[in-house]
Amino acid sequence: MTPVGVAIIGAGVISKQYLSNLTAFPDLKVHVVADLFESAAAERAAEFEVENHGGVELALNHPDVEIVVNLTIPAAHVEVATAALAAGKHVWSEKPFSLDRESGLGLLEAARTADRRLGCAPDTFLGAGLQTARRMIERGDIGQPLSALTLFQSPGPESWHPNPAFLFQQGAGPLFDMGPYYLTALIQSFGSIERVAALGGKAQQHRVIGSGPKAGESFPVEVPTQVGALLQFTDGGTAQSIFSFDSPKPRMGFVEITGTEATIALPDPNNFDGDLKICAIGSEDWTTVPSKGTTAGRGLGVLDMARSIRAEVPHRASGEQAYHVVDAMVSIAESVERNEFVSLSSTAPKTEALSEAWDPFAQTLAEQ
Repeated sequence: MTPVGVAIIGAGVISKQYLSNLTAFPDLKVHVVADLFESAAAERAAEFEVENHGGVELALNHPDVEIVVNLTIPAAHVEVATAALAAGKHVWSEKPFSLDRESGLGLLEAARTADRRLGCAPDTFLGAGLQTARRMIERGDIGQPLSALTLFQSPGPESWHPNPAFLFQQGAGPLFDMGPYYLTALIQSFGSIERVAALGGKAQQHRVIGSGPKAGESFPVEVPTQVGALLQFTDGGTAQSIFSFDSPKPRMGFVEITGTEATIALPDPNNFDGDLKICAIGSEDWTTVPSKGTTAGRGLGVLDMARSIRAEVPHRASGEQAYHVVDAMVSIAESVERNEFVSLSSTAPKTEALSEAWDPFAQTLAEQ
């Protein structure tokens, strides 16, 4: 029962957030930081005192690495994950799991063949905010969940992002960029999505970069920047969701779930913390409910996977759940194009809520 060995592939900006936690969790041991640009890997490894750094093959072949944390660009997620599985490693990937159903299903099959695990962001649902909501719903605090409303609305990232064009290309847009957070929170609350219907469009055919060295440059918009979706869940609940880069007034992190006895307002699903509010039937007043649990941040899903490997139990942020999110987003996009309901062929496995006492900084596995 030794700490679980980890390698990072992808030494970009997001790797700092992961490494600050993964190097602090006693049940994990980061052995390698790898990147196509080996100088970037060396810099990041030195920053977090990781002994080994170099190219991707170093991470795949290191004998003490059990989990590869795949922080590459979205277009490379499936390729890198497949290579890691072939090398006998478990894999945790940043979102999205894949950009289409075919490659996502291929990745799930590769994991089954290799008898290895897949995990995927977002793991924000493991934070105190959404786990408190999960426990409240399962306890019956709102009665039977009936419906939900989620809103992500912003003017778009081109005003502040120095290189935003990729966020308006295929595999991105507000649906694929932000959808995983909101859809995962809904799946955790209602279960699997059965079918979807959606409408969408673009406010502009081109956008202009507002900051950085490319300020003033125009780029084309390839995907809908306003999507309104209706979701029906297998157990009968429904949800309405808006994903927009076309709103002058930002409204982010809005998730409300209505049950037979009360309505609950969840914290931002893009965060690990945040208190909740509940409004009981017959009342017009909200009551604040403090969240309880860990707020450590990115990497909680990797740790839960590691502890679950040692305990031989299912981990929570699974590849199957992540694929179900991809299936839902692709189905929403297809519904926009076809102007009809689209049924999903996948389901998300049910998981157990974390206890309030679950502590990522506790040492539950012996030192090497």
